[in-house]
Amino acid sequence: MAQDAEIAVIGAGIIGLTIALRLAAEGREVVVIDPAAPGSGASYGNAGTIADYAVQPVGTPDVLRNLPSLLFDRNSPLSIRRAALPSLAPWLLRFARQSLPAAAQRNALAIAALMAEALPGWDDLAAQIGGESLMQRRGCLYIYETEAASRAANQDLAFRRDIGVAVEMLTQAELSVMEPGLRAMPGGAAFFPKAVFLADPVQMVALIEQAVRAAGVKFITAKVEQLQRRDGSVHLTGAGLQINARQVVIAAGAHSKDLARQAGDKVPLDTERGYHVEWDMAQPKLSRPCCPTSRGFYLCPMSGRLRVAGTVELGGLTAPPSPHRIAKLVEGARTIFPDLGLPDREWMGFRPSMPDSLPVIGASKGGAEVIHAYGHGHVGVTLAPITARIVADLVAGRAPGNVATPCRPTRF
Repeated sequence: MAQDAEIAVIGAGIIGLTIALRLAAEGREVVVIDPAAPGSGASYGNAGTIADYAVQPVGTPDVLRNLPSLLFDRNSPLSIRRAALPSLAPWLLRFARQSLPAAAQRNALAIAALMAEALPGWDDLAAQIGGESLMQRRGCLYIYETEAASRAANQDLAFRRDIGVAVEMLTQAELSVMEPGLRAMPGGAAFFPKAVFLADPVQMVALIEQAVRAAGVKFITAKVEQLQRRDGSVHLTGAGLQINARQVVIAAGAHSKDLARQAGDKVPLDTERGYHVEWDMAQPKLSRPCCPTSRGFYLCPMSGRLRVAGTVELGGLTAPPSPHRIAKLVEGARTIFPDLGLPDREWMGFRPSMPDSLPVIGASKGGAEVIHAYGHGHVGVTLAPITARIVADLVAGRAPGNVATPCRPTRF
């Protein structure tokens, strides 16, 4: 016999949990459905940055110019599994179009508008759940291993300043004072002083989950296999699962595409496979996240460990992890810290990736009984509170504001 629910949130990552908490705070009856433990996917393996500076889409004119070599170089920060190329071809064509100058600038401005609300949203969320101590307010660094790399970044950094991102250029000497554990970086660094990082993303997600449970939200461990509209409600079914919900929020990250299709929305969502490796250490060598920009990963100081996270691999949801990608992360980390031994653990997970790097947030074209909230790519942690605010506005019938317009699922 089917259960009844006011709102069913599909997905128990940081996006789904934050949405559930916001809806429960507004008096909604909410159930969260996920086949895996809360926060065990991309919400577990990320770089932990609340990145106000991350306004550039993945697709830019520079990336487009270098796309063939980037995609087919096994050592590139952006690569593709060749076996996945036929299925990825339509996504790649869209990505190429979104990398043209006008589209890339439009996407950057839309991302920047979302980012402007991110940190205030996180301040409110952390205060609500008791997570203030995990918010490390020390900024973030882009580090340049050569002077040429620093010069090449000038145009990009000027654009970020123009749209309101705080950034300061540091010489090699100034960088050495800020991060004495780094080897010499002749190009210095770009310092983003307003960026915040989470000392432990897993612990922060656990605090959100605790708050969600304390608010009376029910969790169901199951996979939603079918989504059907019926007489003004939405019927969800799967193995051992039958729920009739007045509204459904699809927040299943990289696993959202088929559910969106069943809701009547053709969304060009695909999957980036993200990796990290970790070394346990009492003092993790750095005091803030550092990104060697030419290598495409972050060095992340976290509680009791150094996490090295990043790179982009397009390859779908089914292929096993790539030992080569793990090896490249380890190799890159050792160019910065040569004394690192074998990593203590490694991880691979799935990011939901859109061709324009904008999330999908908004009502289904078939009606607001289905609301989309996924596709955040590299900034799911950053945009979780603002996504929750937009979804709560849509559920309540309030206008979510202009920042939501470029994210609507009907834009395709």
